[in-house]
Amino acid sequence: MSFSNLGLSEKVLAAVAATGYTNPTPIQEQAIPHVLARKDVLGIAQTGTGKTAAFVLPMLTILEKGRARARMPRTLILEPTRELAAQVKENFDRYGAGQKLNVALLIGGVSFGDQDAKLMRGVDVLIATPGRLLDHTERGGLLLTGVELLVIDEADRMLDMGFIPDIERICKLVPFTRQTLFFTATMPPEIRRITEAFLHNPQKVEVSRPATTAVTVTQAQVPAGREAHEKRELLRRLLREAKDLKNAIIFCNRKREVAIVHKSLQKHGFSVGALHGDMDQPARMAALDQFRKGELPLLVASDVAARGLDIPEVSHVFNFDVPHHADDYVHRIGRTGRAGRTGTAISIVTPLDQKSMAAIEKLIGQSIPRAEGDYEVPAESSEASERPREQRGRERSRGGGRGKPQRGRDRERSHEPREARGEARHASESRPSSEARQPAESRHRSDDKRRAEPRQAARQQANTSHVPSIGRPEPRRQREVDTEPGDHSHLPAFLLRPVRSPAGA
Repeated sequence: MSFSNLGLSEKVLAAVAATGYTNPTPIQEQAIPHVLARKDVLGIAQTGTGKTAAFVLPMLTILEKGRARARMPRTLILEPTRELAAQVKENFDRYGAGQKLNVALLIGGVSFGDQDAKLMRGVDVLIATPGRLLDHTERGGLLLTGVELLVIDEADRMLDMGFIPDIERICKLVPFTRQTLFFTATMPPEIRRITEAFLHNPQKVEVSRPATTAVTVTQAQVPAGREAHEKRELLRRLLREAKDLKNAIIFCNRKREVAIVHKSLQKHGFSVGALHGDMDQPARMAALDQFRKGELPLLVASDVAARGLDIPEVSHVFNFDVPHHADDYVHRIGRTGRAGRTGTAISIVTPLDQKSMAAIEKLIGQSIPRAEGDYEVPAESSEASERPREQRGRERSRGGGRGKPQRGRDRERSHEPREARGEARHASESRPSSEARQPAESRHRSDDKRRAEPRQAARQQANTSHVPSIGRPEPRRQREVDTEPGDHSHLPAFLLRPVRSPAGA
């Protein structure tokens, strides 16, 4: 089937032909007719199968009729990340080149003033992240009562990022009679509950089993030790030995790990960029643009790059950290093997990742083989992982481990005499004779004696004086010698006052 059989307008068909596409993907073939029929659609498909064009192309056909009003967009597309929102806008710019449509992008990292100016001119297509969209509505600069079509893209990612309460608020601001399109790659129970609340008699379009991986992606796992430097060394080896590597995305679980791995690869001569959520928007877009153009063959990223980013030429995906959620694995390796191309996905697995790998294999319904080659876990790491935790704790407490127990031994040595620590530090050097050391030791003892003489003189003076001193009692031995029975001169004056008996006693 060709695009001409789907009911798209002539302008849209011309734009599709100009991009070089002739046949629609399964999700596009099944979803586009339902969207043009103004029905709610629940689309479930693997990542990289063309879900974005499945709603962009029919929306362009629908929007050819009508005109937008100021601050009242006609259609609304919600995306979980700024990169996905910017990518959808690029699709509208590409396929809607022959149409005079106003497309606005509401994302963080951009000034409110520029976005307000675009909203004032009237917007046919509003692409936004939930947080920035609610900011504009609360400021009174945006009305959603004119929305005719609502698209919720990457719904499972919305769930992971905690946007579902914001989505519920937004759905209350748009008209009840709207048309809703709901697209997702996985279908956890929470997403199923939300679809029942947001969609009205939806047409379900499912072109593959949820949470399945593309057959064009070759998957493998490589064992590694639990130490971070061992994983980084193994990653560098995999990058150097990878076959047909054009470019690759290296995924880490935490933003801090992204920065560490990025710096390590740069130090060892790799041309690499970084992408994570704490970077400002211009830096994120610049890194992504350089990677798309091939100026940076490697990109170290967090899961912000795991959803929906369309970079067709990615040949490899490396999971430096095994994802904690099995669904994230499907999205990560979906960055390669797109549009019928082949790709490779390699995961670095430590002993602590075995449980996560078991969950991933259960989700995708297949086992991930070990990579070919001499990739063995270092003996120390494997033995440390097999020992019971209690045994490793006892070893650390006895000083057999590293880190804090070592510092504990240093603290114990800090209480030794300075001469003993000096002799221990210079044990490998030639030791001076006892005669040579004698003057220095005598000098140390004489110095200590001179320092102690003033203190001894002060104590003797205090002991011979019988004037009471508040807060500094006299030594017990001196009192026993100097005081006689009946002599109360050593007592404070208030203790010598006569005690008055109460009247009538």
